[in-house]
Amino acid sequence: MKLNYKRTILVGFGFFVISAFWQAYDTIVPLILTNKFEMQQGYSGMIMALDNIFAVFLLPIFGNLPDRTSTRFGRRTPYVFFGTLAASVFFVILGHAQSLTVFVILLLCCLLSMATFRSPAVALMPDVTVKPLRSKGNAIINLMGTAGGIIILLFATVFKTSTEGKTDFSAYIYAVVGVMLAGLIVFLLTVKEPKWAKEMEEETAKIGDTEAEERTEVGGKLTRSQLVSLLLILASVALWYIGYNAVTSKYSVYATDVLHVNYATTLLIAQGAAIVAYIPVGLVASRIGRKKTILAGVAMLTVAFGGAYFVSPGSSPLFMTFFFALAGIAWATINVNSFPMVVELAKGGDVGKYTGFYYTASMAAQIVTPVLSGFLMDEFGMRNVLFPYASIACAAAFVTMFFVRHGDSRPAAKKGLEALDADD
Repeated sequence: MKLNYKRTILVGFGFFVISAFWQAYDTIVPLILTNKFEMQQGYSGMIMALDNIFAVFLLPIFGNLPDRTSTRFGRRTPYVFFGTLAASVFFVILGHAQSLTVFVILLLCCLLSMATFRSPAVALMPDVTVKPLRSKGNAIINLMGTAGGIIILLFATVFKTSTEGKTDFSAYIYAVVGVMLAGLIVFLLTVKEPKWAKEMEEETAKIGDTEAEERTEVGGKLTRSQLVSLLLILASVALWYIGYNAVTSKYSVYATDVLHVNYATTLLIAQGAAIVAYIPVGLVASRIGRKKTILAGVAMLTVAFGGAYFVSPGSSPLFMTFFFALAGIAWATINVNSFPMVVELAKGGDVGKYTGFYYTASMAAQIVTPVLSGFLMDEFGMRNVLFPYASIACAAAFVTMFFVRHGDSRPAAKKGLEALDADD
């Protein structure tokens, strides 16, 4: 049983588009709010939480809706097409907004557009990949997303977005939208969603589905043990996103105003480390299991954020380089395996629904954390709050993840494997 890497890479262009947008959003929107509109960190955090407020309500809808959609292009592809186009248009216009009111309205339109295709694009990977291979598949998807993020960070360096006091980011936004549209074109020209989804269903019938079989015994619903595990996984997702998003949504300001360094360089280090880690951690999970691999990743992320607190403006750049490289590896380790654990518990027709559950947990966390961390930073200082706050949240995620009992990868039946190998 082997993963079709070419197919997975092509499907990953949907996530490539998503990551390109969010990398730009997370880094320049806080700078626009604080530099151009002169907002305090707490209120800036409230604006930054808007995308997550939208997501909590809309991602489950647009996760479940494609499950019930049928077109000749597939269930997910139409959402990716129209959502990307709309988000690109609104993002370009947003770059020229001269008043806070207009900026926020355009931002809401942009976020609504992104919400329509985020879950469908992510759900496409499990749609075309059998369950035992989804950690490896998710490694490729995240690798594509990281590639998109790195390109945008390189653009940030070229367009000097970290210049202190900079207010005009329109040229940078044009470049970002160009990358998004290029990714969309590749996706539309190469991905054959209906054909690939049908082939996945045929492969699943050959190898069996142990979690689904357990559900069948209780009328198709999750067993009590499965439900508890699902809730614990979602709690873990929320907690590590509370920590991680606090850093990603404020680090551009922290690096510029506290450390007086180029934020793009540090984030590129984290992204580069993640790229190196994605494939190996997928392979590790296939040997020792998703849960143990995630626990190792959460522990590393806790250490990385805890250590980054001790980096000061006078510290050697190597210190922050080390901690952000460790954070990149840790985040790759977590991301590759957490989403497959959630959809492992889904039946074939419910993948979009469970994708919505995953994003509801992550986005709910990201509603709370920019606001809470922002007001704490206003009260006690950014230097004293950002990294300790993130480290504590990640440590709590380790505890909840420790008690998960379902969603791990399981060996397929020998008979099914033999049949599949014969087809290969």
